[in-house]
Amino acid sequence: MNWSNLHSHCNYCDGRFEPERYAQRAFELGLISYGFSSHAPLPFKCEWAMNALNLNAYISEIDSLKEKYKDDIQLYKSLEVDYIPEVMGPNHPMIMALNLDYTIGSIHFIDTFSDGTPWEIDGKHSLFLKGLNEIFDGDLKKVIKRYFELTRQMIREDCPDIIGHLDKINIQNIDNKFYKRYSSWYQIEILYTLEEIAASNAIVEVNSRGLYTNKSFYTYPDNWVLKNICAMGIPITLNSDCHHPEEIINGFEKVAYMLQEIGFKHLMTYLDNKWVPVAFDTHGLKIFEYG
Repeated sequence: MNWSNLHSHCNYCDGRFEPERYAQRAFELGLISYGFSSHAPLPFKCEWAMNALNLNAYISEIDSLKEKYKDDIQLYKSLEVDYIPEVMGPNHPMIMALNLDYTIGSIHFIDTFSDGTPWEIDGKHSLFLKGLNEIFDGDLKKVIKRYFELTRQMIREDCPDIIGHLDKINIQNIDNKFYKRYSSWYQIEILYTLEEIAASNAIVEVNSRGLYTNKSFYTYPDNWVLKNICAMGIPITLNSDCHHPEEIINGFEKVAYMLQEIGFKHLMTYLDNKWVPVAFDTHGLKIFEYG
């Protein structure tokens, strides 16, 4: 199966095993390329982000694996970097100094509590409700608008190569309890954000993790957003956001079928140290059509 997966987490952050376990499994699965993208360090306590003291070891280990497996699979070095204005982002000097192959930019935090603690919006639902009530006075619409406002700010000022799980904030609204996913105000926020992406060189990630972990009925982003992405000609890449070696291509066949039905013809992937569009079907990337 000629897949590629560029969003993954190992034991340097909240993944389960050491990096080589993932490299071995990716090779066994027949992937043509695989990217390591641990959560970048943050300047505050965070259980799932990499410890800054381990960053050099992470970079060194991935570089060693790239050399060790160079005849078997193309391995790439990345980080999933949180965008927090004036704190961290994909083009932060610390990140730029690492000579990464590509970056994934994501929003996991929105503003702060009164004591300065950043509010994590895709963690426990109880923490989400705490931030909703204490920071935004219970106004969910304001939260969603702020989330996409931050996403657009990242794209304009600190743009990564890949926009990670674009609408993941919907993990807190899986049953439409707080808002209707396709309300007019919500659609406007999405379309404004897609316009920013279309004006950039960024690639939108289609993230299958919510589906295969049963935390969502949809990919991130969902079908409605993907239809608009396709109509606007915005490039996409398919990732599993795996945390375990057995999750590397989870959901790919199902998602690839959906993407074909929407009208996508190509997936962007990283090959031979550059971004390339490759035709695909439900069995994987049609690598023979590349180059």
